[in-house]
Amino acid sequence: MRTAIPMRLDRLVWSRFHTLVVGALGITWILDGLEVTLAGSLAATLKADPAMNFSETQIGLASSAYIAGSVAGALFFGWLTDRLGRKKLFFVTLFIYAIGTGLTALSWNLASFCFFRFVTGAGIGGEYAAINSAIQELIPARYRGWTDLAINGSFWIGAALGAGAAIVLLDPALFAVGQGWRLAFLLGGALALLVLFMRTWLPESPRWLITHGRPEEAEAIVSDIERSYDETSRLTGWRGPLLSLKARSHTPLREVFRTLFADYPMRSFLGLSMMVAQAFFYNAIFFTYALVLTRFFDVAAQDVGWYILPFALGNFLGPLVLGRLFDTIGRIPMIVFTYAASGVLLTGAGVLFLRELVTAQQMTWMWTVIFFFASAAASSAYLTVSEIFPLEIRALAIAVFYAVGTALGGIAAPVVFGILVQSGSRSAIFGGYLFAAALMLAAAVIVYFFGVAAERKPLEAVAKPLSAVEP
Repeated sequence: MRTAIPMRLDRLVWSRFHTLVVGALGITWILDGLEVTLAGSLAATLKADPAMNFSETQIGLASSAYIAGSVAGALFFGWLTDRLGRKKLFFVTLFIYAIGTGLTALSWNLASFCFFRFVTGAGIGGEYAAINSAIQELIPARYRGWTDLAINGSFWIGAALGAGAAIVLLDPALFAVGQGWRLAFLLGGALALLVLFMRTWLPESPRWLITHGRPEEAEAIVSDIERSYDETSRLTGWRGPLLSLKARSHTPLREVFRTLFADYPMRSFLGLSMMVAQAFFYNAIFFTYALVLTRFFDVAAQDVGWYILPFALGNFLGPLVLGRLFDTIGRIPMIVFTYAASGVLLTGAGVLFLRELVTAQQMTWMWTVIFFFASAAASSAYLTVSEIFPLEIRALAIAVFYAVGTALGGIAAPVVFGILVQSGSRSAIFGGYLFAAALMLAAAVIVYFFGVAAERKPLEAVAKPLSAVEP
């Protein structure tokens, strides 16, 4: 078939449709932020609850179980997303997340808590693949970078909500030690069920439909979107030749991995480097943030939420403020800058922590500045792996690099840092900070040499579809 569907999507100016897409799909990151922050904020309470009585190492293990679930969920549901479509998986993965986080509230020991955290992570991991691929395929090319970064940054709206909820739910004057953390997880499950209804109106990705031999459905969706514009508005922007495609029902796994590692080996190395660095950087620090505050700065467990609020603010503002520069200045210079700035600033903060030159409040404001840049850097990793590979394998490519990067940099990080915190040694924690900083600086160098200048380009120009044929 010959189609103009991608061109018609990319030439649209921003409209109410795009805002609704961002709201219905981007709320996933708010839920993830809520989930992760609650887990981090509740760490000290899980130690104090007589029914659970977790150690720092066990809390790190539970955090790693959540991340391991995210890895497994990303791979399995990413594979299904490319086969069955983006829309079907929106609902499946979110429902699994809702069930998992709700059951976490009913945990009775370490094993059950870790298992339910694994299930919760599987739902969120599947969401990453389905949602990132859909957003890339529905948002016009000239808005793609800023939109993707802003949506990933919305994780920290959830983090702020989680911190605020923790302040209330962990107040011993309001809830007993064993009740507050359970109510916190029930809250996350209830919110996820509400989001399910928000997604009922979302269309399937027209780009996915045309590669799977369903051009009539794709035409109907795009025509509906265009009808909300006047003639002048919908014809602005990029134009290009018709795309010639040969439809396929699915892409065999052998072709997926041949494309990733034989056809695009340097892009794969680039994506892996970025994902590993940001995964270790974030998971090492954030999952044990509450433990550092309580052990080294004597912050009360119920007050941890107050320290996470400014931290979340910096993380949210980073992608929001810097995001447009990824579309104007360009992907490569901005990614190099944000990764390098994160590594340098973390090293400086680590030195001050080691020498005991900062208070809890000062340490928190340092994290706020560091993660203003690190949040944009981490978001750009998801942006990169979701736009530099062909459409037919986009969801699974996101899943593979998220999974491998998180497995290498994320699963081990909470456990390792949990052990470092339990040791009570500032020098040991400083060594962990230095390692995280070194990973970010190494990723910056790799992006400088092998980055892809994808700004304002159609996805089909960044990576030719596997189903494309000569007209």
